[in-house]
Amino acid sequence: MCTANKQRGLPDKPPTQARQPESVGRSRTRAGQPNAAQRSLVGLLWYRLWQRVLQVFWVLLYRVRRTGMHNIPAKGPILLAPNHQSHLDPPLVGCCCPRRMSYMGRATLFSFAPFGWFIRSLGAFPIDREGQRGIGGIRETLRRLKQGEVIMVFPEGSRTYDGLIHPFLPGIRTLAIRSGATIVPVAIEGAYQAWPRWRRFPRLGTIHVHFGAPLLPEEIQELGEDALVEEVERRVRRYHAEVCNHPTIARSRRYLPVRPRQTVQN
Repeated sequence: MCTANKQRGLPDKPPTQARQPESVGRSRTRAGQPNAAQRSLVGLLWYRLWQRVLQVFWVLLYRVRRTGMHNIPAKGPILLAPNHQSHLDPPLVGCCCPRRMSYMGRATLFSFAPFGWFIRSLGAFPIDREGQRGIGGIRETLRRLKQGEVIMVFPEGSRTYDGLIHPFLPGIRTLAIRSGATIVPVAIEGAYQAWPRWRRFPRLGTIHVHFGAPLLPEEIQELGEDALVEEVERRVRRYHAEVCNHPTIARSRRYLPVRPRQTVQN
């Protein structure tokens, strides 16, 4: 064939080559959407962007101090267990945590589509506290933990009304045992003063976030449900007391907001 082409003055045809598969880094779905690896990279960049933006916001408006980051393992599934003071807690802990974090959010937070999309993009997922629909949120939590992610849960169940730490609820041990996760107690102070549950809008303040010594899977295995909940609560209370003794935080606690009395209607 090549000789015939030369005799006719025609250029040689390039040899037929087998089609090489696209590399994983460049592959896309038929619909033109990036693959899972690309979505993960884009999501991480998006998360880090907002984390840096909010870090500047926290420092300028709330003089946020964070301590104990070395207590967060660099790898493996983690359950962050903080006390719950206000709506500021999830983004606050997320900005202070060196690893990318996911967190549960009550289903009503996702009812407004733009806001629901935004918090989903930053790792939030809905959970219904009542009925069978709540099982889906628990399954999603276990799925993410088994993938080695960091999940934040509030053992108190809801925000405090008075700034105090209230008894922790059971359930955290099941998540830790089934996923092999490490539990890191977290103490938050100052978020209640900035935005208490009964106030419509937040105000300026000083906030401190401390990550305590972790409870490793081997330690968790040795404790029953009640004993583990008591130990996590004990640690959070101890770290919270230590944070409150810091001079800056101690000054801000002199003026704890008082919940207004509700008028009684006859």
